[in-house]
Amino acid sequence: MRLLDLTGLPHRPIDAHGSRGFSVGAFGISADAHLVAVRLEPGGVIGRHPAVGRQILVVLSGEAEVSGAELTVSRIGPGQGAVWEPGEVHETRSPGGLTAMIVEGDLDIGAPGEQVDPGDV
Repeated sequence: MRLLDLTGLPHRPIDAHGSRGFSVGAFGISADAHLVAVRLEPGGVIGRHPAVGRQILVVLSGEAEVSGAELTVSRIGPGQGAVWEPGEVHETRSPGGLTAMIVEGDLDIGAPGEQVDPGDV
C-alpha cells in the first residue's frame, strides 16, 4: 500500500482561460484518464473552458461555485462533485478557497446511488 498526500504534491500555477489563484498537481494517468489535485486560493477561478473528456471535480475541502453550459451556478462542498460532459464549457470559482480532485477522460460516472462497477459477485 502507498499513501498519498494530495496537499503535499508539487503544484504548478495555471492561468489559461483567465484562471487565477489556480494550481494543479498531477498524481495519476492512464490511457483513458488523468487525475490531478487542484487548489484554488480564496477568490480563485478556473476560467470557462471546454472539458476535454467527461470530467468530475470532487471537493475535498472548502467550497466551489460550479457552472456548466447552461451558466447556472451551484455550490458544492466536501464530498460533493460536479460532472461535465465532453466539450461542455464550464467554470469553477471558490470565494473561500478549496482543495479538490479532478478526474478527466473516458469515464463512466453513474448517477447518485447507481452502481457502475458490479464488483466481484
